[in-house]
Amino acid sequence: MKVLLRSDVVGVGRRGDIVDVKSGYARNFLLPTGAALKANETMEIQAASMRKARDIRDAQSRGAAETQRTIIEQATVTVAARAGTNGRLFGSVTEADIVNAIRTATNISLDRHMIVMAEHLKEVGAATVNVNLFDGVVATVNVDVVAK
Repeated sequence: MKVLLRSDVVGVGRRGDIVDVKSGYARNFLLPTGAALKANETMEIQAASMRKARDIRDAQSRGAAETQRTIIEQATVTVAARAGTNGRLFGSVTEADIVNAIRTATNISLDRHMIVMAEHLKEVGAATVNVNLFDGVVATVNVDVVAK
C-alpha cells in the first residue's frame, strides 16, 4: 500500500515521502496514529511541499547544530566525581553527567541520547566524547574528570 508520510518514521522514511509499506502496517499503525495518509495520484503536489518544508527546516537545524558544535568544541567540560586514592571512580561518569556539565559550561541543553560513548568513564583524567548534534554534525567534547 502506498502512503504519504506526515512525520518521520524510523526505518520507513521521512516526512513528505511516498513509500510502499505492508497494508497491515499501514492499516494498524501508520493511518490510526496519523503518521501517514493513504496515497493517491493527486498527493504528489502535497508531498513536494512537505519535502520542501522539511528541507528548509533541516537546513536551519543544521546551521544551529554547526553553531553549537563550535561552542561545545571550544569549551572544556569538567565533571567532578568521587574517586579513590588510585584515581578510580566509585561509580562512573555517564551521559547524563556529561550533559549536565555541558549545560553548566556552555548553557546548551542537549539530550543524553546525543552523547556517544563506548563505555562510561571510570577513571580520573581527560577523555574525549562525541556528541551527535544533527545528522552528519558531530562535536568532539574534551571532558576532564576530577576527584571530589
